Amino acid sequence: QVQLVESGGGLVQAGGSLRLSCAASGRTISNYAMGWFRQAPGKEREFVAVINWNGGNTNYADSVKGRFTISRDNAKNTVYLQMNSLKPEDTAVYYCAADRFYRATDWVAGGGMDYWGKGTLVTVSS
Repeated sequence: QVQLVESGGGLVQAGGSLRLSCAASGRTISNYAMGWFRQAPGKEREFVAVINWNGGNTNYADSVKGRFTISRDNAKNTVYLQMNSLKPEDTAVYYCAADRFYRATDWVAGGGMDYWGKGTLVTVSS
């Protein structure tokens, strides 16, 4: 019912910045919590950030807090992840996700999301 398409990934040097976008189609995502996960080769999928339906609440993984900012524009049916001060350990495939509920335990666990994007690769060189 909802298609999520990420964009903005690429190659960047350590200390640089990237802005990821996730565009939703099929229906409005204004009633959904939206978030980002990432998965590096050989590692488990990791929670990155989540934002509730109206943008009033956000949560970040400790590893990205202070460097990454999640935001959304419901009029554009889009969620963003601004990534600053990138580190080589940020290298991963980044996935956009949407869920009807904003429950911290579910988002941190990374399971049960209603919709997933196909991912976009972010590579940070040292």
